[in-house]
Amino acid sequence: MSALAENPVRQHFYEGMFLVDSGKFATDPDAVTNDIMAVLTKVGATVVAHRPWQDGKLAYEIQGMKKGLHYIVCFTMRGAGMKTLIRQCQLNETIIRQMFIVHSQQIFDATVGAITGAATPQAEAPQSERPERGRGDRRRDEMPSDLDE
Repeated sequence: MSALAENPVRQHFYEGMFLVDSGKFATDPDAVTNDIMAVLTKVGATVVAHRPWQDGKLAYEIQGMKKGLHYIVCFTMRGAGMKTLIRQCQLNETIIRQMFIVHSQQIFDATVGAITGAATPQAEAPQSERPERGRGDRRRDEMPSDLDE
């Protein structure tokens, strides 16, 4: 048995946040999205979910930009490709800044569900499973009337 078969390459679960020029995204969103996806594809990442997240004023000016769009992407990739991904992002003219977070499978699945709008079964607890209020957790309108005297 080969060493590769005994120790398969481990895929990590990543959340990537890309800061792009909001003006460029407003004029051609498909081109900006394709640029981000091309960088990820080049390094062997498998994109699971992606969408624009937040567009607005930046806390401080970055490369002359006062506004930016944050684009969120959930993807899987080998850990060894991270240095190459960061370098490719730095060389790309569309991507201003980037940040990557490694997640566990559960958090990754929840994040993908939030991005795609698909609710996870764990997030939807039936009404009967919610904890009841404790004895001292009364609302003001439920207080006994004898306290008003």
